[in-house]
Amino acid sequence: MADVQALLDIMVRLRDPERGCPWDVKQDFASVAPYTIEEAYEVADAVQRGDMADLRDELGDLLLQVVFHARMAQEAGHFAFADVVDAISEKMLRRHPHVFADATVEDADAQTLAWEEHKRLERQARGDADTSALAGIARGLPEWQRAVKLQKRAATVGFDWPGPAPVIAKLHEEIEEVRVEFDAVAAGDGAARDRLEDELGDVLFVVANLTRHGKVDFGAALRRANQKFERRFRRMEALAAAEGTTLAGQSLQAQDAYWNRAKAEERAG
Repeated sequence: MADVQALLDIMVRLRDPERGCPWDVKQDFASVAPYTIEEAYEVADAVQRGDMADLRDELGDLLLQVVFHARMAQEAGHFAFADVVDAISEKMLRRHPHVFADATVEDADAQTLAWEEHKRLERQARGDADTSALAGIARGLPEWQRAVKLQKRAATVGFDWPGPAPVIAKLHEEIEEVRVEFDAVAAGDGAARDRLEDELGDVLFVVANLTRHGKVDFGAALRRANQKFERRFRRMEALAAAEGTTLAGQSLQAQDAYWNRAKAEERAG
């Protein structure tokens, strides 16, 4: 607790209008929020890389974001850091009666359902008029994450594909609709651009559903794909440099040859 208090004191000093840091003093909830999201992603990246030293640092950065928001709230008379701790502690006790009371759950899936039911009852107790199965899903989430949450919540009332096969079939159907709209754009159809966006959205939504059925994290899968692309592209640049040239200005066929070499090296290694 002394270490936590030291961090809280640091934030108080940083936000001091006269002796603090000008950058920290001028911030508000809206300006800090993007950094909070960024730090959460950096935590996820450290976890995926298995870098525990970096994870320690990134968790500290994320904790600082919590302290920052809490300090601004305290200055405005809303709540303090201790209230944040009290709120989450009380919530964990309330939502885990199988641990802290006499309730029982069969497994992790049953606990997930129970968790959602606790949230529904909490919304009801607050007088929330939205009784939809989709109520309470934050609109500030990254859209891919919100897509998965929407699908999971719909599944709780049985609105779900029975397995991955029909999802894959649906993906093929949506891709064909995207192809049709690309042809329409090329043909000069002025309304096709909006339809193309709609159809591409459908493809992404179905892909999110497919990752859910495969029990694969959408964000982790996309991060892996990004890392793979970056790794192979950098290797392409290195291969070209070793031959005294660059990728720029070369034909797509020549660049593809470098890509295939980089991919073959990975598989051989």
